[in-house]
Amino acid sequence: MGKSMASHFLQAGYPVLVYTRTKAKAEDLLAQGAVWKEQVSELAKASNVIITMVGYPSDVEEVYLGAEGIVAHAKPGSYLIDMTTSKPSLAKKIYEEAKGRDLHSLDAPVSGGDIGAREARLTIMVGGDQEAFDAVEPLLKIMGTNVVLQGGPGAGQHTKMCNQIAIATNMIGVCEAIAYAKKAGLDPTRVLSSIAAGAAGSWSLSNLAPRMIAGNFEPGFYIKHFIKDMGIALEAAKEMGLLTPGLELSKSLYDELAANGLEDNGTQALIKWFEK
Repeated sequence: MGKSMASHFLQAGYPVLVYTRTKAKAEDLLAQGAVWKEQVSELAKASNVIITMVGYPSDVEEVYLGAEGIVAHAKPGSYLIDMTTSKPSLAKKIYEEAKGRDLHSLDAPVSGGDIGAREARLTIMVGGDQEAFDAVEPLLKIMGTNVVLQGGPGAGQHTKMCNQIAIATNMIGVCEAIAYAKKAGLDPTRVLSSIAAGAAGSWSLSNLAPRMIAGNFEPGFYIKHFIKDMGIALEAAKEMGLLTPGLELSKSLYDELAANGLEDNGTQALIKWFEK
């Protein structure tokens, strides 16, 4: 997703500096004109706007708050935009650390998957100060079509948790519907043409159900990352005293898939649980 998102800035004429832990993953961007930096600290020192998308909250903390991280090396006045799905509490911590160094921090996780990133149609959920949001909103709109400031620091991450909770239980429904259609002797593709356009319609039904039916389990979004997100949501819900039985069930099913070696499949591979 990050590669597609960065490419939109290059196509829009912006100079782009790039760092990834595996340089080979950035080769396409370098061929398009991006400039490689050997360390996060080097990139931070040379940039005015720094956008990150990494794997886990531990990665976010290292990239931002480590000794060689962004907060320690970014120029005063720079804008820091973390688009990783991460912990709301960590987003608040980064915001406070950044503010103490005259840096503007926003948490801005996204939804829309690989297709949304490729087509610049992402939904971007932002937490932070209004002034900082206003300054970078034109940049965010290069990557997405639905860009909303949800509130202060951490609000973007909390909104993403709402998104993941809705998806988690919806994916169970999508898989059960396809499994039912097959058991009833129906053509699931034909069934999908009817139900996706009606009250049952959802992004997962329209975009992931066809992949399930085709047996295409390539990751637009990895199971292992979805499990990470659901874990964050469960932790935050527990802290707020909120019961989330649907989320707990969905995570348990995905945990079972991961335990059977499917953690690098796309989330649509949940259909395998119902077809075992």
